[in-house]
Formats: sequence, structure tokens, C-alpha cells
Amino acid sequence: MGENPDHNSQVSGEAEPGVPVPTDAPARAPAARPGDPAPDLATLLQQAEDEASRLKDAWLRAMAETDNVRKLSQNDVAKAHKYAIERFAQELLAVKDALEQTLATPAASIEALRDGVLLTLKNLSAAFDKAQIVAIDPLNDKYDPHRHQAMTMIESDRPAGTVAQVFQKGYTLGDRILRPALVAVAKSKERGGETG
Repeated sequence: MGENPDHNSQVSGEAEPGVPVPTDAPARAPAARPGDPAPDLATLLQQAEDEASRLKDAWLRAMAETDNVRKLSQNDVAKAHKYAIERFAQELLAVKDALEQTLATPAASIEALRDGVLLTLKNLSAAFDKAQIVAIDPLNDKYDPHRHQAMTMIESDRPAGTVAQVFQKGYTLGDRILRPALVAVAKSKERGGETG
């Protein structure tokens, strides 16, 4: 019987010499060998669940740590406020003591009262310095609506827009305004005796 030589080469899987082997065929996964463990879907699922559980645990720990840091920060801020007020209150005790000593002097002369008030003012100024409370005394300065509160405008020899009179000093605490200075602002003098 005659065998077809082309048929034998195709069946055996070997290419004939000089005949190109097609390369556009899809790659096949190697066939499972009898001794190799096949990927088990249940095993893969268990591994994924274990990984998800581990990641969830890490996430919960991170959330708890963040919450602890937030609570500690709030506690630190509260303590800082409390102790800042406590230090300032301790400084004010010297002011109260000076006032009480001045008033406790029987039949004090005007000069003794004045000395007591000066001592009290000195103690209060020292307390303000330690607390970084600074007076705003803007006489002759350019009017600043962020630091001054204009009560009126008055005619003055000073340039228009400058502070001509200070009714009450203002105060700052660090870079914040505790109280603006109450001032009168200079305006240009009217010509010909007319008033506005």
C-alpha cells in the first residue's frame, strides 16, 4: 500500500525540510503532567481570603493608630491652652497683690497711692510682656482699619488719614488683635471757614 508522504509528516508533527512552520498558532499552556498538582480553585480562593483578611487587619490597625494620634494631639492642645492660661494667671497674682497692698495702707497719701498704682502698672506690664501682649498706640501713624477703630474724623494739622488722637490703646496677642485702638482720624481743613 502506498503511503502519502505529506500525510506522515503532518501526523508526526515534524516539518519537512524547507517547509516553514506556521507561527501564528496560539500558544498552548503545557499540558498537566500526571505528577504535577493542578491549581485548585478552593486553594486560590482561600489564599485570596487570607490576603484580604491580612490587609483588613492592617487597615484597622492603621485607623486605630491614626485615631490615637488625633486624640493625643487634642489632649496636647488642651493642656497647652490650660497651662498658658495658668502661667498668665500666676503673673496677674502679683498685680492683685500690689493693688491690695496699696489699698491696705491706712490714710495713704496721694503720693503713696500713686506709687502703689505705678507698682501695679509695672507688674501688669511685666505680665503682658511675658504673655506677648503688646499695646497699639498709633498717634501720628497712618490709619489702619485692621488695627484701629475710627470713632470720628477731626480737622488737624496732621496729614489727612493719620491718627490725630487716641481715645483708647489697642492690644495685640502675638499676631492677633485683642482690641483695636479707638482713634480720631485727621481730615483736611476746610477752606474759607466752611465746616463740613
